[in-house]
Amino acid sequence: MSDVHNSVDTGASHGSLKSYVVGLVISIALTLVAFGVVMMGDFSHLLRVIVVTVTAIIQVLVQLILFMHLNTKDEDGWNFMSFVFTVAVLVLLVGGSLWIMHHLHANMMMG
Repeated sequence: MSDVHNSVDTGASHGSLKSYVVGLVISIALTLVAFGVVMMGDFSHLLRVIVVTVTAIIQVLVQLILFMHLNTKDEDGWNFMSFVFTVAVLVLLVGGSLWIMHHLHANMMMG
């Protein structure tokens, strides 16, 4: 009889304590930057929107990479491709909705 090995390798990698702490510190710093820019009120509206948007995008990337361990390695490639497909669908859905609402507003509010 052959010896059967019953352990299952899911391919999921777990982060180290260092990566979790680094992710936490970066997330807190990004939150404080966005909060500070909004609360100080010394900046233009456009600059506040840009800072909040950029820090939000960076925060999402930090969370995905350091906490959820999303990467492009061979065994995790399907997770990455699923994420790319989800982002593409969301961009099309939200962008299309905003485009339709803008044109509806422009055409309905004439005169």
